[in-house]
Amino acid sequence: MMTEQQQEQAARYVLGDLNTAEQNDFIAQVRANPELRGFLHSLQETSDRLALAVPAVPLPSALKNKVLDQLRAQAFAGPQSVLDSSSSPGEGLRFMAGSHAGWKPLPLPGAFIKLLSLQPDRGYAVLLGKLEPGVRYPAHANIGPEDFYVLTGDLHVSGHVLGPGDFHHADAGSLHAENYSVEGCTLLAVLTTDDPLVQLAMA
Repeated sequence: MMTEQQQEQAARYVLGDLNTAEQNDFIAQVRANPELRGFLHSLQETSDRLALAVPAVPLPSALKNKVLDQLRAQAFAGPQSVLDSSSSPGEGLRFMAGSHAGWKPLPLPGAFIKLLSLQPDRGYAVLLGKLEPGVRYPAHANIGPEDFYVLTGDLHVSGHVLGPGDFHHADAGSLHAENYSVEGCTLLAVLTTDDPLVQLAMA
């Protein structure tokens, strides 16, 4: 059974019009209601088709290059240092020294992210994620596809326990139950640039 209010919430969810509390409540409803889950997926597919149907309008090259330069500058600004600042690496090469600097705390205590690389023209970013021991990441829906590779510790995802060397992929629109780590963990993540974590890392 699906109510008109749930249908309206599904539409607002696809449009990104729900606040965090509303999103969490709606995701819980989607998990418990197969009909609502199917309706949400159909809305997301329709939204994707509409986006693809809009004719692409090329940006003026000067404007596009200016925006890309600003995004790259934001992505690599901050305390991260180049491995050898005295050298002149080839065009397009960047190096980041291993460091404890550059981590940004998430609104969830004990959770952190660090932006490593941003490819706005291709629509993806590479980040490090870190959860301290005992941290539980709330249930959520994935705006875009997600890829995780666990580097250290343990990560419990949808009934699976991942450890160092384990990989996890999530499709766009998929639902994640609460994730958590017992020992704490560090992971390498590839996310789309419209993902809230990427937006937070760039802020």
